[in-house]
Amino acid sequence: MQADPQDAVSPESDVAPPESGQTGRILYARVRPNEDLVQTVEKLCLQHGFADAVVRGSLGSLSQCCLELHTGARIDVPGPAVEMLTLMGEVRTVDGAPRAQLSGTVADPEGKIFAGRFAAGRNPVCITFEITLEEWLADAAPN
Repeated sequence: MQADPQDAVSPESDVAPPESGQTGRILYARVRPNEDLVQTVEKLCLQHGFADAVVRGSLGSLSQCCLELHTGARIDVPGPAVEMLTLMGEVRTVDGAPRAQLSGTVADPEGKIFAGRFAAGRNPVCITFEITLEEWLADAAPN
């Protein structure tokens, strides 16, 4: 079976080239009630000197949730408790400030499942939230 050339990824696509590096320090943190998940991850990286980081694990719930879809649309998931099922993402320093891109799946109080990217400032922690961040130390780019 021959591949269709239209299926190939073009150089103009949004896919970043592979990056080599190594992991550094690991941070286990508890996010307190009413703190925003995305903004707190960014603050943790800033406080602990992580220029870049990978989200390695989480456990907890949100009071409510706002997810952004690839189309730009937003889904508001009401609480009182929205359970985190999966969470993945990374933090990159852009213009001197950490910027978290976190995606995952959640379940609303009725058990409906939703997925997308967590909107900054719109995802307050419910009772508590545990998160694991791992520092990413990229190799120097070749000249």
